[in-house]
This record gives sequence, C-alpha cells and structure tokens, in this order.
Amino acid sequence: MAPVAPLTTQQTPAIALAQVSKTYAGGVRALDDVSLSVRRGTFLAVMGPSGSGKSTLMHCAAGLDSPTTGSIRIDGREIAGLNETRRTELRRERVGFVFQAYNLIPSLSIEDNITLPLRLAGRRPDADWLRTLVERVGLADRLTHRPAELSGGQQQRAAVVRALAARPAVVFADEPTGALDLRSAHQVLDLLRALVDDLGQTVVMVTHDPAAAAQAHRTLVMADGCVVDALDAPTAPELADRLVALAER
Repeated sequence: MAPVAPLTTQQTPAIALAQVSKTYAGGVRALDDVSLSVRRGTFLAVMGPSGSGKSTLMHCAAGLDSPTTGSIRIDGREIAGLNETRRTELRRERVGFVFQAYNLIPSLSIEDNITLPLRLAGRRPDADWLRTLVERVGLADRLTHRPAELSGGQQQRAAVVRALAARPAVVFADEPTGALDLRSAHQVLDLLRALVDDLGQTVVMVTHDPAAAAQAHRTLVMADGCVVDALDAPTAPELADRLVALAER
C-alpha cells in the first residue's frame, strides 16, 4: 500500500493507524483493515466483547506487537516494520503505559518507582513536572512509602504518574480499573480525564466496562477485529446496550 504522507506538527495526531491488519498463526485474523486517528489532548476508549480485537489493537498501536499489514504512526513516526530494539526505544521515549496490575517494585519507594523508567533510560526527571503530577494525584505525602503501604487506588495513581513522567505523546491504559473497588476506580478514571482536559495529555484506554468508557471523549466499539461504531461522549447505558446488541448478533 502507498505510504502515508507526513503531516505538519499542528496536524500530526498522537496515534494514526491506516489499514492495519493482524493475522496470527493458523490464520486467526485479530484485526481487519482498521484505520483510526487520535487527536492530541483527547481521551479515547476502546471496548468490545471478548475476542473483538481491542487488546490486539492496543498492542499494535503501542508498538508492543507488529501488524501484519498497514501503517502505524506514533507522534508522526512510523513504527510498523521497526525491529524490536527500535520499537523499545520509541516506546521508552513517546509512550506511557498503565495496566490493570500496578507493576510497582515492592522494595522501592513510590518516588523511586515513578522515576525508575526515566533513570533506566539515562534521563534526568523533570522535578517541576513530577511535582505537578504528584500533587495532582494526591501522593505528595506518600513518596517515601513502599507500595504495600498504599491502597490499591493510590498504587494505581502512582502508576499513572510513572506513565506520565517522561511526557509521552500518548498513554495507553489497559483495563486500568479492573483490580480496583468502585470508589477507587472512579477516582482513577476522574484523574485520567482531568489529565487530558487540564494538562493536554492523550489517553487511549481499553476497557470492558461501559461506565469506564463513558469517561472518555470518544469510544470505539469493536467486534470481529473491526471498528463497528464510534460514539462521541456516550453514556454508560448507551454503551451497555451496544455491547448487548453485539452479543445478540
């Protein structure tokens, strides 16, 4: 296929996929000709039933896996076709991750957990930026604590700060509230939305939860490896009804 023309800085989306497909061994087609663009400073949710392709979409878009065909650009840079070393470098520089498991190192303080990826990359943390993030998430008085001394919600907020510490072009959040109680889940979702609205961060969240997806500016609904719907500011009941309709097809 023809290469995607480069965009100007003002036009460059945080993430752009063009005709992306992913076929696994045995002919299993997890993504089927998916194209999408994520504007900077927006919160996009991706949801769908099990096996819909939403996790594969995130893994390819984030450079964790390679598509079989198609173009993927992060912050204007083509990643499809890069070897694993180059993809790792790009992820370290331009991508942040928040997973269902907090992935904090138990023996390190919260501050050291937050800054560890930067130090491993040989980069000096931006003290002012980290202070802004830590104060925003309410962990300024918890930096010397170990992860076990924090609640699940606090640990996930620390993971959010870690993901943002390098000022990435985009943060991918994979079921970020899946291990949290309802109150903590609401706090983390409110935090992600505020970081987008107030600080201009770009977030792409994969979730099975209509209530979580309703926090996003826009929600993509997937089925059979395809994007079957794109909804602006949907409500949780609207998204739940859409998932029920997919399950009944």
